[in-house]
Amino acid sequence: MTSLKLTNLSKRFGGVVASEDVNIEVPTGKIIGLIGPNGAGKTTIVNMITGMLPVSGGTIHVGDTDITHAPAHEICRAGLARTFQNIRLLGEASVLDNVMIGFHRHETSSTLASLLGLPASARETKALKARTMELLAAFDLTEFSDYPAGGLSYGHQRKVEMARAVATNPNFVLLDEPIAGMNDVESDALADIFEGFAQDGKGVLLIEHNVRFVAKLCSYVYVLDGGKLISEGTPDHVLSDPAVISAYLGGQDA
Repeated sequence: MTSLKLTNLSKRFGGVVASEDVNIEVPTGKIIGLIGPNGAGKTTIVNMITGMLPVSGGTIHVGDTDITHAPAHEICRAGLARTFQNIRLLGEASVLDNVMIGFHRHETSSTLASLLGLPASARETKALKARTMELLAAFDLTEFSDYPAGGLSYGHQRKVEMARAVATNPNFVLLDEPIAGMNDVESDALADIFEGFAQDGKGVLLIEHNVRFVAKLCSYVYVLDGGKLISEGTPDHVLSDPAVISAYLGGQDA
């Protein structure tokens, strides 16, 4: 079983410590939760994993591969994909085109071949479009394939972003606040999708404020506060931990 493993991961901004000696392991086929109050440093962790922030200390491994200081494109090739707190889609482009972008790393035709419309490139584009339509069907988005992504509801835009992440064929999916602003029906639909990720053998790191949602889906949960892990274990264990209760009830939003 392959794992995404963070060992003593730390981030400092000058004299400010944003995270310190964080140890997290995400095995394939499991949904692992990362929770904590606002300002706890959760997104900082995700940004380090995906190469958007340089690491100040510690290591990040995917299996035996050290990606601690790898550029973002190499991290993607190592099998990681993510979604963002704030949806990042090409609003005027169609849903189909937004998701097809995710297949880019699997293309074998050169840019020149695409520009010249060579037969091999045309065949590959047709094949990728077919794969994209299959993915849209899996996310119940087929009817919206030609719609501008920016015109969809918030919940559907989230699903488009998920589909695009899965199109990269990752081994690990990092979900940063995926159900923020959603109603129960929308969040339940995404819960089914996340469980499908794990059933397909993907490792999922779920970063979320909704503690009940995390408790329902995750087999193991890490709790971050002030950039440090304050608890870890099964959902029942961490939700009854006095340190966790204090962090949520006594912590300040940031």
